[in-house]
Amino acid sequence: MKYGIIDIGSNSICLVAYEIDSGRFKTLFKEKTMAGLAGYVKNGIMTKDGINKACSCLLEFKHILESLDITNYSVFATASLRNISNTEESVLEIKNATGFDIEVISGYDEAVYSCKGAMNDTEMENGVFIDTGGGSTEIVTLDRNEITEAVSIPLGSLKLYSDCVTKILPKKSEVSAMRDYIKKELKNSCIKSVKCNDAIYSVGGTARAILKIANSVFDTEKENRSITAAQMEKLIDLLCSDKKTAANVILKHCPDRIHTIIPGTLILNGVMQKIECRKIVVSRFGVREGYLCQRILKKV
Repeated sequence: MKYGIIDIGSNSICLVAYEIDSGRFKTLFKEKTMAGLAGYVKNGIMTKDGINKACSCLLEFKHILESLDITNYSVFATASLRNISNTEESVLEIKNATGFDIEVISGYDEAVYSCKGAMNDTEMENGVFIDTGGGSTEIVTLDRNEITEAVSIPLGSLKLYSDCVTKILPKKSEVSAMRDYIKKELKNSCIKSVKCNDAIYSVGGTARAILKIANSVFDTEKENRSITAAQMEKLIDLLCSDKKTAANVILKHCPDRIHTIIPGTLILNGVMQKIECRKIVVSRFGVREGYLCQRILKKV
């Protein structure tokens, strides 16, 4: 059976098609649009332009689903529609325009799905898992494969950019402001007393983009999935010390994230510093695969 999942995030809207057979899944197709919905939120309200942007992307994805003859699918939204005051109105307006029923998942569920998705790709049993999105960051603590805490905090790469940066790339004073913002948000999170001497696990487009840059900068193998704490510090120095150098590096590897990659890198590094871990391991799977396993395949 073919199954499609559309994930409406604060930074991007993604469609992934899967082939499901005997409780297992294989990715068939993936399409992503950097919609940047978090940038359309004014005073806590998703604007008409933001709703229209979401509708435009979703109608394109609807056409793709029809072209691939995929009739089974789910559409869910994370912080993009969860962290606004006009959630119900936005969901209804999008449904009227596209025909899609959208499930707005809670921050807790997003954290759990992201972690469960990553567990299909990494050997994670203990420690900390993190998913940095555009509008929020989900943090999960694990003990012997059991989730002990799962939270969502309003700290995302696009949100941080919108709140702290005036131009495309941040000034040194803005980098400092973002660091302070991150420390404040992490201070009372579930990782406040966690210490992890080995690795933490991460998913999402931000983490994958950072890994891509790191593999190039440090000349590591393309298949490498980890970044050490020392490499992360050097990467931040590279991205924050000279705007021209930063722009060249980002435009070469992830041009669609030129305004969010530095905020995202600072968030991940802030978590690494907070729990004093040695490295971060980036998974290929995340919230969509976790949703697929938990809700469609009914896997624990």
